[in-house]
Amino acid sequence: MSAKAEHYDVIRKPVITEKATMMSEANGVVFEVAIDSSKPQIKEAVEALFGVKVKAVNTSITKGKIKRFRGALGTRRDVKKAYVTLEEGNTIDVSTGL
Repeated sequence: MSAKAEHYDVIRKPVITEKATMMSEANGVVFEVAIDSSKPQIKEAVEALFGVKVKAVNTSITKGKIKRFRGALGTRRDVKKAYVTLEEGNTIDVSTGL
C-alpha cells in the first residue's frame, strides 16, 4: 500500500461545526480520524496531504451513544477527532475537499 493511501486511512473527513469554524480563524482545523491513529501519525498525514507545517495535535474520543431505532437498541460508533493547530502562515481550506 502506498504512503498516500495510508494517510487517507488515518484522516477520514474534516469536521465542519461552529467550534471548528471558530478554530479555523486561529490557524486550527478539526478532522475525524481513525480510532487507532496516534498523534504523530495524524501530524505526518496532515503535513503530507496538505503540504503545511503542523504545530500541535490534540485528540478526543467521543463514545457512541445508545439510540433506539424501530424499538430496537443500537449503538452509534465511537468517533475520534483531531484538533490540529498549524504553524503561522499555513492554512487549509476544508470547504474545497482533498
